[in-house]
Amino acid sequence: MRAYDESYRDEIVETQGELFENASSYSKGMDIRNFIETYMKSRTREFIDEAQPYVATMDAAQLWDYFVKTDNFKPQEGDSIGGFIPNWIGQFYAYFQWYYDIASRDIAVRLPLDFMIPAYKGLHDLDLELAVKKVGENING
Repeated sequence: MRAYDESYRDEIVETQGELFENASSYSKGMDIRNFIETYMKSRTREFIDEAQPYVATMDAAQLWDYFVKTDNFKPQEGDSIGGFIPNWIGQFYAYFQWYYDIASRDIAVRLPLDFMIPAYKGLHDLDLELAVKKVGENING
């Protein structure tokens, strides 16, 4: 059983990728790792886990504003994660959450950024669903 109806999936996956990629432009000099970890454990992301239409259909800029207000997010200064990696991680996490129906807050713990960033090299060229299945098989036994 998937987390929610497939009709929301592609938009949520794409938007989360854009959100993670563009986050550094919403707040210059922001610690992207802290943002991703905080976002994945947030009330905002929980609403998306449930595919609540108001939040699940926002674009990346709207979602950033909503997250900052709803979860009272205060960006911390720190390093960026370069290139396309944040986008891919955002898409991967969103698809993984949908595919395995696991709370996003749990995914952030089971698949920490210290795993995801190096995993990008070997997984990003795969079809997203195949990458999610390969990782899921390894962590789900």
